[in-house]
Amino acid sequence: MSVSRTRLTGAVALLLLASGGLSACNTDDVPGASAVAGGDTSAAEPTPDATPFRVTSSVQRGASDVPVDTELTVTASSGTISSVQATSPAGDVAGKVSSDGTSWRATARLEPGTTYVVKASGQSAAGDQATRRLSFSTQSLTLDEQTYASVAPLDGETVGVGMPVIVRFDLPVTDRAAFEKHMTVTSTPAQPGTWHWLSDNEAHWRPKKYWRAGTDVHVDVDVNSVPAGNGIYGQESRQLDFHVGDAHIYRVDARTHQMKVFSNGKLLRTIPITTGKQPDFTTRSGVKVIMEKFESKDMNSETVGITGAEAYNIAGVKWAMRVTNSGEFIHAAPWSVGSQGYANVSHGCTGMSTENAAWLYAMSRRGDVVDYTGTDRPMTLDNGYGDWNESFREYRQGSALA
Repeated sequence: MSVSRTRLTGAVALLLLASGGLSACNTDDVPGASAVAGGDTSAAEPTPDATPFRVTSSVQRGASDVPVDTELTVTASSGTISSVQATSPAGDVAGKVSSDGTSWRATARLEPGTTYVVKASGQSAAGDQATRRLSFSTQSLTLDEQTYASVAPLDGETVGVGMPVIVRFDLPVTDRAAFEKHMTVTSTPAQPGTWHWLSDNEAHWRPKKYWRAGTDVHVDVDVNSVPAGNGIYGQESRQLDFHVGDAHIYRVDARTHQMKVFSNGKLLRTIPITTGKQPDFTTRSGVKVIMEKFESKDMNSETVGITGAEAYNIAGVKWAMRVTNSGEFIHAAPWSVGSQGYANVSHGCTGMSTENAAWLYAMSRRGDVVDYTGTDRPMTLDNGYGDWNESFREYRQGSALA
């Protein structure tokens, strides 16, 4: 649907239409001929050669409150179709005429609260040219009846090999299967993958294995006017392209207090680190993915539920990169340099020297993989970009089409 969240009402659209000399009651361009209508408009004719060009439509002429998920079609009941135009103040509806000229089918869906004029041009069996017309209006929808999709990564973004495609809806999608049929991810080179619904408001897509470095990915969330269930429809389709950069994989071992930094399979540096002191602040083991980056970030323990004697409030923590929703970061921790490489003393974050943190921050991007081992506290699927903490077979079961 339109990027604008303000809709033209059917009444306004009709006024616009009337100003051009056309109304919902107009007949076709040939005097005395029938207009396009739902159902066959043909009547008994003397001979086949004398039968004028006639068509039928999936929408009744003059209809109002037509559902936006209606598939608009035009079929020749006599003669053949050469072209069809379906126009409205909200934009044209693209479509395609069949190879034999017997039908036309829309390749896009309708917009809410607007009036459409359909003009079907063709010829009779005798070769006489004619145009048939109809107009109709679609149902109006409020914003509470439309769900909007936000998509990550951003269009044009370069990400790491662990970045999932994330689609969040501002209103719940209870008919997940209907939406998933219209949500596609394609890549060059091609790589298999699947959708996984975390909730009615959020779906992720990941490849079977980490993205190959250098992959180009296209995302098409073609949900405009698709029914989401409970009287809600998709508000707007979204398309974007992103690129996968070098394969950065950081391996953190909480037992040895070391992080090994790999790029495209090559070990670049081994960094002394500290993770969460156990058992109260144990860092989670499993595959995490960098979600966002901050050159400087204020960190207050109360935001993650740590109060009392263990509470902290540190302003301007340098080179911070989030890896979980629950508050785990990789960041500079100059206050714990003496423990880095020897002991786990943090509240769950991964701390390192300011020099190492700045170096790692400079090379890292959203989607880079951080693989943690050495603790008995597991990472979960929904704690950030936790998509890699299930086997592909398990993950695929989260698809509405599995």
